[in-house]
Amino acid sequence: IKERLHSFRADFDVFFHEDSLHNSGAVAEAIERLRKRGVIFDEGGAVWLRTTAYGDDKDRVLIKSDGQAAYFAGDVAYYLNKRERGADAAIYLLGADHHGYIGRMMAMCAAFGDKPGENLQILIGQLVNLVKDGEPVRMSKRAGTIVTLDDLVDAVGVDAARYALVRVSMDTQVDIDLDLLSQHSNDNPVYYVQYAHVRTCNVARNAAAHGVTRDAGFDPAALDSEADEALLAALAQFPAQVAQATELREPHRIARYLESLAATYHAWYGQCRVTPRGDDPVEPGHVARLWLNDAVTQVLRTGLGLLGVSAPERM
Repeated sequence: IKERLHSFRADFDVFFHEDSLHNSGAVAEAIERLRKRGVIFDEGGAVWLRTTAYGDDKDRVLIKSDGQAAYFAGDVAYYLNKRERGADAAIYLLGADHHGYIGRMMAMCAAFGDKPGENLQILIGQLVNLVKDGEPVRMSKRAGTIVTLDDLVDAVGVDAARYALVRVSMDTQVDIDLDLLSQHSNDNPVYYVQYAHVRTCNVARNAAAHGVTRDAGFDPAALDSEADEALLAALAQFPAQVAQATELREPHRIARYLESLAATYHAWYGQCRVTPRGDDPVEPGHVARLWLNDAVTQVLRTGLGLLGVSAPERM
C-alpha cells in the first residue's frame, strides 16, 4: 500500500494500527479520562458514553457486556491520541457510508471538553464512478470485479488520475471518464491546464530566440490591451483562491481556478504578441508581456504543484 501510494505522490507520515490502541491501554485510558469528566456510566454490564448530553440521538457503548471493546471505543482512544500529539484540529475523512458517524463523533469531541467543528472536523467523501465507452464500469468486491488505484493510474496516468479526483468537490459524486482523460485535447481538463503551462514555456523560448529579454524590467504601463487586463485580473485572484481552498478544505477550487486561468491565458495568447513581427524592433509591450507570461508560468506551476500534478515544459 505504501509503495502504491508513493507512486501516486501520496505519502503518509504515520500509519496507525488500531490494535495498538487496545494493546497499549489507550482505550482504557481514554475511558478513564471520560469517566473523570462524569460522562461515563455503567448499565447492563456494559460501559457507556453519554453522548445524548451532546446532541447524539442515543448513548454509545464503549465496552460491551461481554467485556469486549466496541468499535467506537477505538474511535474515542484514537481521537484522544491525535489531540495529545499536539493537533489543534483532528481532521477526519470518512466515506459517504459513514455519514451517520458524524453525530456520535462530534458528541465524543464535546465529551472531552473540546469544540466540535473546531477541534474535530469531519469531511465526507462521496463515491467514485468510472466510465468507459460511455458506460459505467461495474464493480463488485463479491464478484471480484474491482478497479484498484493501480488500474486507474495504468489507464490514464498519475497526473490525470490525481487531477480528476481533486477537481470535483469532495461532497459530490465523482464520475471519471477514462476515455476523456486519455485524450490529448482541450476537452481533457488536466491536458488543458498542462498545455497552458507548456505554451507559456514555448512563448518564453520563442521570445529568447527573437531577442526579447527581461533586462529592461517590468513596465505595467506597457500592458495596454483588454486581454492584458483580463489576464492580470485572473492572476491576482490566485492568493485568495488558495486561502479559500485551505480554509474551506476544498482543493477543487484550485483546480477550477487553474482551468479558468488557462482559458484566460489561451485567449490572451491569441490576441497579444510577446515577439515582434518580422524585422520590427522589440518594444516595451513585448517585454512587459514576457513578464506577464512568466507570471502565468509561475502560477500554473505552483497551482498544479499544490494538487500534486506535474507541470511539463513540453508535450
